[in-house]
Amino acid sequence: MLTEQEKQQITQLVRHWVVPAIGCTEPICVALATSRAVEALGSLPTHIEARLSANILKNAMGVGIPGTGMVGLPIAIALGALIGRSSYGLEVLRDCNAEAVARGKQFIAEDRINISLKSDTTEKLYVEIVAADADGHQATVVIAREHTRFVYIAKDNEVEVDLLHETPQDSDATESEALQTDKLQLNLHKVWEYATTMPLADIEFINEARRLNKRAAQLSLEGNYGHCLGKALSRPLGRGIMGDNIFSHILSSTSCACDARMAGAMIPVMSNSGSGNQGICATNPVVVFAEENHNTAEEMTRALMLSHLTAIYIKLNLGTLSALCGCVVAATGSSCGITYLMGGNYEQMTFAVKNMIANLTGMICDGAKPSCALKLTTGVSTAVLSAMLAMQGNCVTSVEGIIDDDVDQSIRNLVSIGADAMNETDRCVLDIMTHK
Repeated sequence: MLTEQEKQQITQLVRHWVVPAIGCTEPICVALATSRAVEALGSLPTHIEARLSANILKNAMGVGIPGTGMVGLPIAIALGALIGRSSYGLEVLRDCNAEAVARGKQFIAEDRINISLKSDTTEKLYVEIVAADADGHQATVVIAREHTRFVYIAKDNEVEVDLLHETPQDSDATESEALQTDKLQLNLHKVWEYATTMPLADIEFINEARRLNKRAAQLSLEGNYGHCLGKALSRPLGRGIMGDNIFSHILSSTSCACDARMAGAMIPVMSNSGSGNQGICATNPVVVFAEENHNTAEEMTRALMLSHLTAIYIKLNLGTLSALCGCVVAATGSSCGITYLMGGNYEQMTFAVKNMIANLTGMICDGAKPSCALKLTTGVSTAVLSAMLAMQGNCVTSVEGIIDDDVDQSIRNLVSIGADAMNETDRCVLDIMTHK
């Protein structure tokens, strides 16, 4: 049974990792660091140096920047410098308008921005911004591990924050409470217990994810974003092939929201573990199923919490960025939520998790881009199938592949592959992407 301290820690954990974001979180993270550097500098920089980890570069190269009609890091950095506010967090560019975009284009044209690979870091999420002005002053800001975690802030020789050279003991003292997972000792049963037994009033905040991510899906239907996968699924041809049913509606809603987000729509989505796509994947399938299956409002709320918290639990072990596509993790969460909405118990939920891990492990992340909608659709289709099998008492067994009788060990096996074994795959993917 969860202790009161554990309940508080888990609530804080969810509130920390489930937050609104505008745009793909990797270029937005770079814009956030830039805005904070300019704030520290106190003047408009004449030059900005951006040194980024490989995974940041990979996820920021091919994605639309909200409100700009442009792709990639230069415009994100320029807008971060010109109109970004660090207090907005992952909504740092929400004040973007046509005038700002025009100024950003001029900023880029004046050759004020240089972007390079930070090769001497082991962090997969690392952003270093050095902003210099005409008077010879410069400000340096570093974000690492989390998209909003400032580990270094300095102007000239005055250091405001320095967590770059902390000892493990220092890290324990300065780390956000939400990241002290060793103290929480989360497992899947605790995830289930929290989502299904907490007083409803204490978890209703998760419904904001439903509001934001449904809105993003609706916006996508009103325009033409990305590869228009969501619209294709909702058109007569799509309905003729895929049917007009809960399953096809889940696929359409999820891919619609992803289409809009990755194409740079100026609309917030509720993210999960630093990713808007993961937030969409953990939300929209559960919402569509609950609404069309006529589940109660309480059941939908608990299913959403179950989905998001499952995704957080896995991502805390996997890491914020990895070679493994995040839809594998987030779709595993939505499969748990759907299983619950089908009337499933904890054992059946573990079956769904095992089915997901057996199916989708190994799906590579080759950067954030419009075609992520295809991967999300693959993930959530598997989520529904895994839940259906689970409700029939069927799951992949321990004599098959990487699955273990213990569901948490199965998750650890997934993490081992995604966080460690696929590192060479990650390097190969980045090499291909940067040499085309």
